[in-house]
Amino acid sequence: MAEAIRLSLRNLGRTSTNPSVGCLIVKDGVIVGRGVTAVGGRPHAETEALADAGERAGGATAYVTLEPCSHRGKTPPCADALIAAGVARVVVSVTDPDERVSGRGLKMLENAGIAVTTGALEAEGRRALAGYLMRQTKGRPYVIVKLAVSRDGMIGRKGSGQVAITGPAAREQVQVLRAETDAILVGIGTALADDPLLTVRLEGLEDRSPTRIVLDRHLDLPLSSKLVSTARDVPLIVVRGVPDESDRGGQAADMLAARRTALEEKGVEVLEAADLADLLFALGSRGISSLLVEGGARVAADFLAADLVDEIQLYRGLPEIGADGIASPLTIDTIPTRFKPLRSLQLGPDRLDVFERAQTA
Repeated sequence: MAEAIRLSLRNLGRTSTNPSVGCLIVKDGVIVGRGVTAVGGRPHAETEALADAGERAGGATAYVTLEPCSHRGKTPPCADALIAAGVARVVVSVTDPDERVSGRGLKMLENAGIAVTTGALEAEGRRALAGYLMRQTKGRPYVIVKLAVSRDGMIGRKGSGQVAITGPAAREQVQVLRAETDAILVGIGTALADDPLLTVRLEGLEDRSPTRIVLDRHLDLPLSSKLVSTARDVPLIVVRGVPDESDRGGQAADMLAARRTALEEKGVEVLEAADLADLLFALGSRGISSLLVEGGARVAADFLAADLVDEIQLYRGLPEIGADGIASPLTIDTIPTRFKPLRSLQLGPDRLDVFERAQTA
Protein backbone atom coordinates (compact mmCIF):
# COMPACT_ATOMS: atom_id res chain seq x y z
CA MET A 1 0.00 0.00 0.00
CA ALA A 2 2.89 2.36 0.68
CA GLU A 3 4.01 1.85 -2.93
CA ALA A 4 0.45 2.42 -4.20
CA ILE A 5 0.30 5.69 -2.27
CA ARG A 6 3.63 6.80 -3.71
CA LEU A 7 2.36 5.93 -7.17
CA SER A 8 -0.79 8.01 -6.62
CA LEU A 9 1.31 11.13 -6.03
CA ARG A 10 2.63 10.97 -9.60
CA ASN A 11 -0.39 12.72 -11.08
CA LEU A 12 -1.36 15.05 -8.24
CA GLY A 13 -2.81 18.25 -9.70
CA ARG A 14 -3.45 16.68 -13.12
CA THR A 15 -6.61 14.56 -12.68
CA SER A 16 -9.35 17.08 -11.87
CA THR A 17 -12.14 16.55 -11.15
CA ASN A 18 -11.20 12.99 -10.16
CA PRO A 19 -8.63 12.19 -7.46
CA SER A 20 -5.20 10.82 -8.29
CA VAL A 21 -5.43 7.19 -7.14
CA GLY A 22 -2.76 4.51 -7.14
CA CYS A 23 -3.36 0.78 -7.71
CA LEU A 24 -1.05 -2.23 -7.62
CA ILE A 25 -1.88 -5.80 -8.64
CA VAL A 26 0.20 -8.31 -6.66
CA LYS A 27 0.41 -12.05 -7.25
CA ASP A 28 2.60 -14.49 -5.36
CA GLY A 29 4.43 -11.59 -3.75
CA VAL A 30 5.28 -9.95 -7.07
CA ILE A 31 3.83 -6.71 -8.48
CA VAL A 32 2.34 -7.68 -11.84
CA GLY A 33 0.36 -4.50 -12.57
CA ARG A 34 0.65 -0.79 -11.79
CA GLY A 35 -1.81 1.98 -12.45
CA VAL A 36 -2.41 5.62 -11.56
CA THR A 37 -5.37 7.80 -12.51
CA ALA A 38 -4.56 9.19 -15.95
CA VAL A 39 -4.11 12.89 -16.72
CA GLY A 40 -7.57 14.41 -17.02
CA GLY A 41 -9.05 11.86 -14.60
CA ARG A 42 -9.58 8.87 -16.92
CA PRO A 43 -8.89 5.98 -17.18
CA HIS A 44 -9.00 5.23 -13.47
CA ALA A 45 -6.10 3.63 -11.64
CA GLU A 46 -7.71 0.18 -11.35
CA THR A 47 -8.36 0.00 -15.10
CA GLU A 48 -4.76 0.95 -15.83
CA ALA A 49 -3.35 -1.57 -13.35
CA LEU A 50 -5.56 -4.41 -14.62
CA ALA A 51 -4.54 -3.67 -18.20
CA ASP A 52 -0.92 -3.78 -17.11
CA ALA A 53 -1.42 -7.10 -15.31
CA GLY A 54 -3.47 -8.79 -18.02
CA GLU A 55 -4.30 -12.44 -17.29
CA ARG A 56 -2.01 -12.37 -14.26
CA ALA A 57 -4.71 -10.44 -12.38
CA GLY A 58 -6.69 -13.66 -11.87
CA GLY A 59 -6.36 -14.73 -8.23
CA ALA A 60 -4.21 -11.69 -7.39
CA THR A 61 -4.54 -9.00 -4.71
CA ALA A 62 -5.31 -5.42 -5.70
CA TYR A 63 -4.01 -2.61 -3.49
CA VAL A 64 -5.98 0.59 -4.10
CA THR A 65 -5.57 3.93 -2.31
CA LEU A 66 -9.27 4.83 -2.65
CA GLU A 67 -12.35 2.60 -2.64
CA PRO A 68 -13.12 1.40 -6.20
CA CYS A 69 -16.03 3.29 -7.71
CA SER A 70 -19.39 1.57 -7.94
CA HIS A 71 -21.32 3.98 -10.17
CA ARG A 72 -21.40 4.23 -13.93
CA GLY A 73 -20.30 7.64 -15.17
CA LYS A 74 -18.26 8.22 -18.31
CA THR A 75 -16.56 4.89 -17.59
CA PRO A 76 -17.86 1.59 -16.14
CA PRO A 77 -17.44 0.99 -12.38
CA CYS A 78 -13.96 -0.05 -11.29
CA ALA A 79 -15.51 -2.55 -8.88
CA ASP A 80 -16.96 -4.37 -11.89
CA ALA A 81 -13.57 -4.36 -13.61
CA LEU A 82 -11.90 -5.95 -10.58
CA ILE A 83 -14.64 -8.58 -10.39
CA ALA A 84 -14.39 -9.37 -14.11
CA ALA A 85 -10.61 -9.73 -13.85
CA GLY A 86 -11.02 -12.40 -11.15
CA VAL A 87 -8.95 -10.79 -8.42
CA ALA A 88 -9.15 -12.71 -5.15
CA ARG A 89 -8.63 -9.86 -2.70
CA VAL A 90 -8.81 -6.07 -2.63
CA VAL A 91 -6.99 -3.97 -0.04
CA VAL A 92 -8.21 -0.36 0.29
CA SER A 93 -6.62 2.53 2.15
CA VAL A 94 -9.49 5.08 2.22
CA THR A 95 -13.25 4.62 1.84
CA ASP A 96 -14.68 7.05 -0.72
CA PRO A 97 -16.94 9.74 0.85
CA ASP A 98 -18.63 10.36 -2.54
CA GLU A 99 -22.28 9.55 -1.88
CA ARG A 100 -22.39 7.61 -5.16
CA VAL A 101 -19.80 5.20 -3.73
CA SER A 102 -19.34 5.39 0.07
CA GLY A 103 -19.12 1.67 0.80
CA ARG A 104 -21.08 0.48 -2.24
CA GLY A 105 -17.90 -0.41 -4.11
CA LEU A 106 -16.73 -2.54 -1.19
CA LYS A 107 -20.14 -4.24 -0.99
CA MET A 108 -20.07 -5.09 -4.70
CA LEU A 109 -16.69 -6.76 -4.26
CA GLU A 110 -17.77 -8.71 -1.19
CA ASN A 111 -20.97 -9.86 -2.90
CA ALA A 112 -18.82 -11.25 -5.70
CA GLY A 113 -16.86 -13.34 -3.20
CA ILE A 114 -13.78 -11.12 -3.14
CA ALA A 115 -12.04 -10.67 0.21
CA VAL A 116 -11.91 -6.98 1.18
CA THR A 117 -9.61 -5.25 3.67
CA THR A 118 -9.95 -1.53 4.43
CA GLY A 119 -7.95 1.06 6.35
CA ALA A 120 -4.48 -0.01 5.22
CA LEU A 121 -2.13 2.94 5.91
CA GLU A 122 -5.25 5.07 6.17
CA ALA A 123 -3.55 8.17 7.61
CA GLU A 124 -1.02 8.20 4.78
CA GLY A 125 -3.74 7.51 2.23
CA ARG A 126 -5.87 10.37 3.52
CA ARG A 127 -2.93 12.72 3.32
CA ALA A 128 -2.30 11.78 -0.32
CA LEU A 129 -6.02 12.28 -1.08
CA ALA A 130 -6.42 15.37 1.11
CA GLY A 131 -7.62 17.67 -1.67
CA TYR A 132 -10.22 15.26 -3.00
CA LEU A 133 -11.49 14.40 0.49
CA MET A 134 -11.79 18.08 1.42
CA ARG A 135 -13.78 18.90 -1.71
CA GLN A 136 -16.06 15.90 -1.22
CA THR A 137 -16.76 16.51 2.46
CA LYS A 138 -16.68 20.33 2.72
CA GLY A 139 -17.16 21.49 -0.85
CA ARG A 140 -13.94 23.47 -0.96
CA PRO A 141 -10.28 22.92 -1.87
CA TYR A 142 -7.60 21.87 0.59
CA VAL A 143 -5.71 25.10 1.34
CA ILE A 144 -1.93 25.28 1.73
CA VAL A 145 -0.32 28.53 2.86
CA LYS A 146 3.32 28.79 1.78
CA LEU A 147 5.61 31.39 3.30
CA ALA A 148 9.34 32.03 2.87
CA VAL A 149 10.54 33.83 5.99
CA SER A 150 13.89 35.50 6.61
CA ARG A 151 15.95 35.02 9.74
CA ASP A 152 14.39 38.18 11.21
CA GLY A 153 10.80 37.15 10.40
CA MET A 154 10.20 39.02 7.14
CA ILE A 155 8.76 37.84 3.83
CA GLY A 156 10.04 40.74 1.71
CA ARG A 157 11.21 44.34 1.62
CA LYS A 158 8.84 47.27 1.13
CA GLY A 159 9.03 48.66 -2.38
CA SER A 160 11.56 46.10 -3.59
CA GLY A 161 9.43 43.50 -5.34
CA GLN A 162 10.68 39.94 -5.01
CA VAL A 163 13.49 39.37 -2.51
CA ALA A 164 15.52 36.16 -2.48
CA ILE A 165 15.02 34.65 0.97
CA THR A 166 15.76 31.02 0.17
CA GLY A 167 18.23 29.26 -2.12
CA PRO A 168 17.88 27.14 -5.26
CA ALA A 169 16.95 23.87 -3.51
CA ALA A 170 14.08 25.48 -1.62
CA ARG A 171 12.84 27.30 -4.72
CA GLU A 172 12.89 24.02 -6.63
CA GLN A 173 10.80 22.42 -3.89
CA VAL A 174 8.23 25.21 -4.31
CA GLN A 175 8.06 24.48 -8.04
CA VAL A 176 7.25 20.83 -7.25
CA LEU A 177 4.53 21.99 -4.85
CA ARG A 178 3.01 24.18 -7.57
CA ALA A 179 3.01 21.22 -9.96
CA GLU A 180 1.08 19.12 -7.45
CA THR A 181 -1.71 21.65 -6.78
CA ASP A 182 -4.76 22.56 -8.83
CA ALA A 183 -4.58 26.32 -8.28
CA ILE A 184 -2.28 29.02 -6.89
CA LEU A 185 -3.44 32.32 -5.36
CA VAL A 186 -1.89 35.72 -4.62
CA GLY A 187 -3.26 39.14 -3.74
CA ILE A 188 -3.14 42.09 -6.09
CA GLY A 189 -0.38 43.68 -4.00
CA THR A 190 1.93 40.77 -4.75
CA ALA A 191 0.86 40.72 -8.40
CA LEU A 192 1.64 44.43 -8.83
CA ALA A 193 4.91 44.39 -6.87
CA ASP A 194 6.41 41.22 -8.38
CA ASP A 195 4.70 40.84 -11.78
CA PRO A 196 4.91 37.05 -11.35
CA LEU A 197 4.00 34.30 -13.79
CA LEU A 198 3.01 31.79 -11.07
CA THR A 199 3.76 28.93 -13.44
CA VAL A 200 5.89 25.82 -12.97
CA ARG A 201 9.38 26.49 -14.27
CA LEU A 202 11.06 23.22 -13.30
CA GLU A 203 12.42 21.40 -16.33
CA GLY A 204 10.10 18.58 -17.37
CA LEU A 205 7.13 19.90 -15.35
CA GLU A 206 6.34 23.04 -17.32
CA ASP A 207 3.02 21.61 -18.53
CA ARG A 208 1.81 21.15 -14.94
CA SER A 209 1.23 24.81 -14.10
CA PRO A 210 -1.82 25.33 -11.86
CA THR A 211 -4.71 27.71 -12.48
CA ARG A 212 -3.58 31.17 -11.36
CA ILE A 213 -5.88 33.25 -9.10
CA VAL A 214 -5.51 36.90 -8.10
CA LEU A 215 -7.60 38.64 -5.45
CA ASP A 216 -8.21 41.95 -7.20
CA ARG A 217 -11.20 43.80 -5.78
CA HIS A 218 -10.83 46.81 -8.07
CA LEU A 219 -9.55 44.96 -11.17
CA ASP A 220 -6.22 46.75 -11.02
CA LEU A 221 -4.21 43.97 -12.68
CA PRO A 222 -2.50 45.55 -15.72
CA LEU A 223 -3.30 44.13 -19.13
CA SER A 224 0.45 44.17 -19.79
CA SER A 225 1.25 42.00 -16.77
CA LYS A 226 2.80 38.57 -17.26
CA LEU A 227 -0.30 36.98 -15.75
CA VAL A 228 -2.73 38.58 -18.19
CA SER A 229 -0.37 38.16 -21.13
CA THR A 230 -0.35 34.38 -20.59
CA ALA A 231 -4.02 33.92 -19.67
CA ARG A 232 -4.78 32.03 -22.87
CA ASP A 233 -1.94 29.61 -22.17
CA VAL A 234 -2.46 29.02 -18.44
CA PRO A 235 -5.89 29.74 -16.89
CA LEU A 236 -6.15 32.97 -14.89
CA ILE A 237 -9.00 33.92 -12.55
CA VAL A 238 -9.29 37.44 -11.17
CA VAL A 239 -11.54 37.65 -8.12
CA ARG A 240 -13.75 40.65 -7.44
CA GLY A 241 -15.42 41.30 -4.11
CA VAL A 242 -12.95 39.81 -1.63
CA PRO A 243 -11.06 42.56 0.27
CA ASP A 244 -7.37 42.68 -0.69
CA GLU A 245 -4.22 44.74 -0.08
CA SER A 246 -5.55 47.52 -2.31
CA ASP A 247 -8.73 47.97 -0.26
CA ARG A 248 -10.00 51.53 -0.75
CA GLY A 249 -13.15 53.43 -1.59
CA GLY A 250 -15.68 52.34 -4.17
CA GLN A 251 -15.05 52.57 -7.90
CA ALA A 252 -17.42 53.85 -10.55
CA ALA A 253 -19.47 50.98 -11.98
CA ASP A 254 -18.72 51.94 -15.59
CA MET A 255 -14.96 52.00 -14.90
CA LEU A 256 -15.07 48.53 -13.32
CA ALA A 257 -17.19 47.23 -16.20
CA ALA A 258 -14.65 48.53 -18.73
CA ARG A 259 -11.77 46.91 -16.83
CA ARG A 260 -13.66 43.65 -16.63
CA THR A 261 -14.36 43.62 -20.35
CA ALA A 262 -10.72 44.35 -21.13
CA LEU A 263 -9.54 41.48 -18.94
CA GLU A 264 -12.07 39.05 -20.37
CA GLU A 265 -11.01 39.96 -23.89
CA LYS A 266 -7.51 38.79 -22.91
CA GLY A 267 -8.85 35.41 -21.81
CA VAL A 268 -9.12 36.17 -18.08
CA GLU A 269 -12.07 34.84 -16.08
CA VAL A 270 -13.47 37.44 -13.68
CA LEU A 271 -15.13 35.80 -10.69
CA GLU A 272 -17.37 37.52 -8.15
CA ALA A 273 -17.02 36.32 -4.54
CA ALA A 274 -18.27 37.95 -1.35
CA ASP A 275 -15.52 36.58 0.88
CA LEU A 276 -12.87 33.86 1.06
CA ALA A 277 -15.33 31.15 2.05
CA ASP A 278 -17.52 32.06 -0.93
CA LEU A 279 -14.46 31.96 -3.19
CA LEU A 280 -13.39 28.51 -1.95
CA PHE A 281 -16.89 27.15 -2.52
CA ALA A 282 -16.84 28.52 -6.08
CA LEU A 283 -13.45 26.92 -6.72
CA GLY A 284 -14.63 23.61 -5.28
CA SER A 285 -17.65 23.65 -7.60
CA ARG A 286 -15.19 23.96 -10.51
CA GLY A 287 -13.43 20.77 -9.42
CA ILE A 288 -10.43 22.53 -7.87
CA SER A 289 -9.35 20.31 -4.98
CA SER A 290 -6.15 21.99 -3.81
CA LEU A 291 -5.18 25.65 -3.50
CA LEU A 292 -1.71 27.04 -2.81
CA VAL A 293 -1.75 30.50 -1.22
CA GLU A 294 1.59 32.17 -1.98
CA GLY A 295 1.13 35.79 -0.99
CA GLY A 296 1.16 38.36 0.27
CA ALA A 297 1.22 38.83 4.02
CA ARG A 298 -2.34 40.12 4.31
CA VAL A 299 -3.79 37.39 2.11
CA ALA A 300 -2.13 34.67 4.18
CA ALA A 301 -3.25 36.36 7.39
CA ASP A 302 -6.83 36.63 6.11
CA PHE A 303 -6.98 32.91 5.25
CA LEU A 304 -5.64 32.06 8.70
CA ALA A 305 -8.05 34.43 10.44
CA ALA A 306 -10.96 32.87 8.54
CA ASP A 307 -9.79 29.40 9.69
CA LEU A 308 -9.60 28.22 6.08
CA VAL A 309 -6.02 26.89 6.13
CA ASP A 310 -5.37 23.15 6.21
CA GLU A 311 -1.58 23.09 5.85
CA ILE A 312 1.26 25.53 6.44
CA GLN A 313 4.57 25.23 4.59
CA LEU A 314 7.11 27.51 6.25
CA TYR A 315 10.45 27.98 4.50
CA ARG A 316 13.14 29.58 6.64
CA GLY A 317 16.10 31.29 4.96
CA LEU A 318 19.34 32.75 6.31
CA PRO A 319 19.17 36.39 5.05
CA GLU A 320 17.99 39.24 7.25
CA ILE A 321 15.77 41.91 5.68
CA GLY A 322 15.98 44.63 8.30
CA ALA A 323 13.77 47.49 9.42
CA ASP A 324 12.14 48.05 6.02
CA GLY A 325 10.98 44.44 5.83
CA ILE A 326 7.43 43.16 5.45
CA ALA A 327 6.61 41.14 8.56
CA SER A 328 5.46 37.58 8.06
CA PRO A 329 2.03 36.74 9.47
CA LEU A 330 3.64 33.56 10.82
CA THR A 331 7.01 32.49 12.15
CA ILE A 332 8.17 29.15 13.53
CA ASP A 333 7.33 30.47 17.01
CA THR A 334 3.81 31.67 16.22
CA ILE A 335 2.26 28.65 14.49
CA PRO A 336 -1.36 28.41 15.75
CA THR A 337 -1.96 25.60 18.22
CA ARG A 338 -4.55 24.01 15.92
CA PHE A 339 -1.68 22.92 13.65
CA LYS A 340 0.67 20.05 14.40
CA PRO A 341 4.12 19.34 12.90
CA LEU A 342 4.02 16.98 9.93
CA ARG A 343 7.58 16.93 8.60
CA SER A 344 10.77 18.94 8.25
CA LEU A 345 13.33 19.09 5.45
CA GLN A 346 16.77 20.64 5.20
CA LEU A 347 17.13 22.20 1.75
CA GLY A 348 20.73 23.33 1.48
CA PRO A 349 21.07 26.21 3.95
CA ASP A 350 17.29 26.56 4.26
CA ARG A 351 14.71 24.64 6.26
CA LEU A 352 11.14 23.66 5.43
CA ASP A 353 8.72 22.93 8.26
CA VAL A 354 5.28 21.60 7.34
CA PHE A 355 2.31 21.74 9.68
CA GLU A 356 -1.17 20.30 9.18
CA ARG A 357 -4.43 21.11 10.85
CA ALA A 358 -4.98 18.76 13.78
CA GLN A 359 -7.89 16.39 13.28
CA THR A 360 -10.80 16.93 15.67
CA ALA A 361 -12.88 14.13 17.07
